Amino acid sequence: MNDPSNELIADVFARGCDSRGVLADVSNKWGVLALVALGEGAYRFNALRRRVDGVSEKMLAQTLQTLERDGLVRREVQGAIPPKVEYSLTPLGGQVAERLRGLIDLLEGNLPAMVAAQADYDAERLATRPA
Repeated sequence: MNDPSNELIADVFARGCDSRGVLADVSNKWGVLALVALGEGAYRFNALRRRVDGVSEKMLAQTLQTLERDGLVRREVQGAIPPKVEYSLTPLGGQVAERLRGLIDLLEGNLPAMVAAQADYDAERLATRPA
């Protein structure tokens, strides 16, 4: 019989909670972009690297390994010569990518307002800076 006091309770605000590490993996720049790109469909490594413009080969490989370890990405080696490797999302990865896509859509849809806010902020800081 399981003791309820031994059950894992996830709380991302708790320092030692494992969910905090996964959140960090998912929410870094390359994690977000890789997950959302894979939300469009499966990719081979080089095609995914082209889709995620600016990511280095090393960083993409590390990101994919981390997301695979977290259970969000599936790596499938296809039996060909030379072997082909394809990356896709797990069902959980698909749910995460869908929510990230919503966040990206929100940000892209409001980009003009955010750029204006940045300009206003910078102008205000410049105006109040001692000479």
